[in-house]
Amino acid sequence: MAIHYAHDSEHVVLITIDRPETRNAADMEHFKLLREAWDRFRDDDQAWVAIITGTGESFFSGADLKTYIPEITKLSKQITQGGATEINGYRLDDGSKAVLRNYELNKPVIAAVNGFCTAGGMEMLGGTDIRVACPEAKFAVMEPKRGLFAGGGTTVRLPRQISWPLAMEFLLCADLIPAQRAHEMGLLNAVVPREQLLDTAREFAQRIVVNAPLAVQATKQSALAGLYHDEDEIKTVRSAIKSIAATLEDDSEIKRILNQLAKNLRTAFENESKLANEIFATEDAKEGPKAFAEKRAPRWAAR
Repeated sequence: MAIHYAHDSEHVVLITIDRPETRNAADMEHFKLLREAWDRFRDDDQAWVAIITGTGESFFSGADLKTYIPEITKLSKQITQGGATEINGYRLDDGSKAVLRNYELNKPVIAAVNGFCTAGGMEMLGGTDIRVACPEAKFAVMEPKRGLFAGGGTTVRLPRQISWPLAMEFLLCADLIPAQRAHEMGLLNAVVPREQLLDTAREFAQRIVVNAPLAVQATKQSALAGLYHDEDEIKTVRSAIKSIAATLEDDSEIKRILNQLAKNLRTAFENESKLANEIFATEDAKEGPKAFAEKRAPRWAAR
C-alpha cells in the first residue's frame, strides 16, 4: 500500500504518499486510497489534526497520466452504462475528493511539503490549512505550459488565499517557484531544513490539539464558509429557481427563462470544471503534452 495512515496517541494522523517511482503520482487505485484516508480521518472522533506528506523528492504530483486516464475513462463508461455510483469501491469523484476539492472537512490539515508540489499537489495544497516546506520543495501550476487547465480547485482557491497579483503570477506564468519565494508570496507558513520538516509540522499540530477540538472544527468551518460563501448561496438560489419553475403550468416562456437561469448559475468550482472541459478539448491541449514528450517547444494554434 502506497498511502500510509498512522494515528498517534495525541490525536494526530500522519498520511504519507509513498510512490516515489512515479514521483508520487496517483493511479485510480491510489486516488481511491487517498480519498479513503481522508474519509477515515474525517470520521474518527479521536483524530483531531492530520499531517499530509510525501516520500522521496516529490510531495504529490497528481494523476499518473499513463495509467489514470485510461482507467478513469473505462470506469466512467462502466458506471454510465450500468447506472451504478461506484464499481468495486472506485468512484468517479475519487480524484477530486483525494485533493480535497468540494470535500467537507472541518478538521485541520497540515501539509509537510518535502519536494515537488505540482498539478494535483497544488490542488490538494489549496485544501490544507497550515503549510511547511523544506528548501528543496518547488511549487507550480504548470498546466498552461502544456496547453492544459488546472481544474482541481487551484484557479478558485489560490486567488482567495494569497494576494491577487501573486496568485496571477503563479497561475499565468506557470513557473516552477522555489520554496522561499512561495513563502514570501504567502503560500507557506514556514520553510525549514528537510530533517526538521515533520517535526515542525508536528509542532504546529501540537499547538492545535491543546485546544478544544470541537471549537477548532467550528472555527475552521466558519472560516471556510466565509471564504467560499458563494458556493452555498448559488446552489440555494439555483434550487429555489428550479422549484419555482416546477410549479408553473401555463406560462411556458417564464418557465423557459427560469430553467435557463438555473442552468447558467454556476459556483466558482463548477465554472472551473466547465472551463477545464473546454480547454482539454482544444488542439493546444494535445500539442502541449506531445511537445513535452518530444522535448521541443510547443507550436500553439490558439484553438
